[in-house]
Amino acid sequence: MNLLVSSSKERERSTTRMSEEDESMAEQSDNGLGLDFILSLDDVPSKLPPHLELFRTRVLCNNDAPIHTDTIHYSGAYGALGVDNSQQFDRFRENFKVEVKRLTDSDMEFDMIGIDPAIANAFRRILISEVPTMAIERVYIANNTSVVQDEVLSHRLGLIPIRVDPRLFEYPDTAGDDNNEKNTIVFRLHERCQVGQPRITVKSDKLKWLPNGSELPSEDVKPNTSSKPKTFTSFTCSQNSLPEFSSNSLDLTDSDIILAKLGPGQEIELEAHAVKGIGRTHAKWSPVATAWYRMLPEVVLLEDFEDEQAEQLVNKCEPNVFDIEDIGKGKRRATVARPRNCTLCRECIRGGKEWEDRISLRRVKHHFIFSIESTGALPPEVLFTEAVKILEDKCERVITEFS
Repeated sequence: MNLLVSSSKERERSTTRMSEEDESMAEQSDNGLGLDFILSLDDVPSKLPPHLELFRTRVLCNNDAPIHTDTIHYSGAYGALGVDNSQQFDRFRENFKVEVKRLTDSDMEFDMIGIDPAIANAFRRILISEVPTMAIERVYIANNTSVVQDEVLSHRLGLIPIRVDPRLFEYPDTAGDDNNEKNTIVFRLHERCQVGQPRITVKSDKLKWLPNGSELPSEDVKPNTSSKPKTFTSFTCSQNSLPEFSSNSLDLTDSDIILAKLGPGQEIELEAHAVKGIGRTHAKWSPVATAWYRMLPEVVLLEDFEDEQAEQLVNKCEPNVFDIEDIGKGKRRATVARPRNCTLCRECIRGGKEWEDRISLRRVKHHFIFSIESTGALPPEVLFTEAVKILEDKCERVITEFS
């Protein structure tokens, strides 16, 4: 009887202690310290199990379809395992990197590591539609007797990239009345095919820059008037005299773009006015021919491929991802030599379970390979820095609105 009573009292005391601990944990959780309390326990793991870490950081490309394509943002997604999934600035600053892999006059390839897919896509969209350039917007045609219609000719002129730093210019006046040396570049084209001469091809190199502004009169010139006729611009000085043009050239990126072909007796005379704009308004202001990214490919051989199977694997892969190495004793083994070349054609895992179960094709979710191909208006490295500045300005505006 005494044993039963003491046992009952022990259970009550144990239950009381457990209730107090539960209340303490609940109270800490209410104060926002619950996760910190859990992470401080000795028996809580500090990282995810390998299979969950794989699902969190990789896209698995199976033979039929990719899986685990979502990016997990919820901070408490792995709270039950004691792993904090929240976005922290210090962690981002430590992991974020940009590595330039290739840089030429017209294109650039770089790796952007440790960034969310949404931010990577925002950067791509900024490159395409928000980095400003100069492009021909208004065309004043004095004479056009060619077979090319006025509107078609104007459209072709608008798509010619202009190699000039747009940061030297202002955006045009919304009313379009104040066309001055700070917001307008004027080009003149005057070509004629003489009667009896063979047909001529008019190319973009025939466009001549007019640093003093427009020369076409904007209204009918009255006879017997000595006053200078009004033109389509109001330049106060020559653009050649501006200090910003002394170290910055102004030219067309390509001099051999065909604009029209003239037969005997045909003539084109016009002025083309270029202004500052962005690709979101019209594609002619887009500074890139293309800007795109892909996630870093990751190819893992789960089992060894030796001898004949190694040769089969190398021959299967058109992008030349795999190589063969000697491992001694007359044997050879397949290795992953160039994983960046992988296009995920999945040819290497076709052919049954003996291939699919032995090769894992993945994409790293937070590692992006960016490619920028410039139209020539600005160097690709300048496009990159300008896109970063625009993204920074957007972030500052958001912070200002919420503060």
